[in-house]
Amino acid sequence: MKNISYRSDVKISPDQFIDVLKRSTLDERRPVNSIERITKMLEYGNVLVTAWHNKKLVGVSRALTDFSFCCYLSDLAVDQDYQKKGIGKRLIDETHKVSGELTTLILLAAPAAVNYYPKIGMEQFKDCFIFRRK
Repeated sequence: MKNISYRSDVKISPDQFIDVLKRSTLDERRPVNSIERITKMLEYGNVLVTAWHNKKLVGVSRALTDFSFCCYLSDLAVDQDYQKKGIGKRLIDETHKVSGELTTLILLAAPAAVNYYPKIGMEQFKDCFIFRRK
């Protein structure tokens, strides 16, 4: 989409993050009612790529990486009004670029997005294990 700028050098506030999570529906699976947890998520993630339409935050990718082997893309949120315009793919591409293109980019798909990732070239793995949060 034209007129979208992508930035990896801009910090956003917890309120901005919560707002875009809500506009993307990712808020259903994130602790948006805990400003403390959201603040820590932003503070300790070491890659943040944002998408802006003029001065409006319309997308965000938040990841953790060692910059050499792997990158875990924890949050990919695009405002519903801006979805299906290539913004999510570009956020993923920019995140991978910032984390180092030799890294393996890993993410857990939201149920509604499972079919999206293969369409943009990602490979699905079934051998994933997790400990659920308390």
